[in-house]
Amino acid sequence: MPSRQNQAWLGAWQRGRTGYPLVDAGMRELWATGWMHNRVRMVVASFLVKNLLLPWQVGARWFWDTLADADLANNTLGWQWTAGCGADAAPFFRIFNPIAQGQKYDPAGEYVRLWVPALARLPAAWIHRPWEAPQAALAQAGVELGGNYPRPIVSLRVSREVALEAYRRTRIEASGTKRFAVPH
Repeated sequence: MPSRQNQAWLGAWQRGRTGYPLVDAGMRELWATGWMHNRVRMVVASFLVKNLLLPWQVGARWFWDTLADADLANNTLGWQWTAGCGADAAPFFRIFNPIAQGQKYDPAGEYVRLWVPALARLPAAWIHRPWEAPQAALAQAGVELGGNYPRPIVSLRVSREVALEAYRRTRIEASGTKRFAVPH
C-alpha cells in the first residue's frame, strides 16, 4: 500500500482542521463525544488513506484511542476495507469525495454547522466548499479562510489523481507486469 508520513497533515486530520467541512465535523465530533456516524467514519477514513496517503494503521490507532464503541476487529477490518487491502476490501479506486458526501447526506449543512461553528452562518450553497464562496458571503458569515477556518490542506482533484497513480504503480509492481505504451 502506498503511504507517506506527514505529521502536519495527520495532526490537521485528528483535530478537524483539514479545510474540508464534513471531515472536520466528523473528527471534531469524534474528539468531543467518542462517536461518529458510520457514513462519516468512511469519509474521514477515505480522506486520511486516499487523499492524504497516510497509513491506514495510524487512522486505526486514532479511532481505537478515541472511539467509545471501539472494537478491535471492526476497527481494523473497517480501515483495511477503506484502504483497499483487507479480505473484503473496497476497490482501491473508491475514494469518497467529502464535498459530494456532504451535499448528499447533509445538504443543509446542519451537521457541519453543529461541529464547525466557524461555518455556522455560511449559506448552505457554500457550507461544504467554503473556499469557493464569494468573499462577500464569507465576510457576512464571519468566515476567514486561513484564520478561523483553515484552507484545504490538499486539493481533492490532485490528491485523488496522486492516489490512483500510486495504487496503479503498486499493483503493477506487485504483479510484476511490465507497462507498455499503447498507441492511440
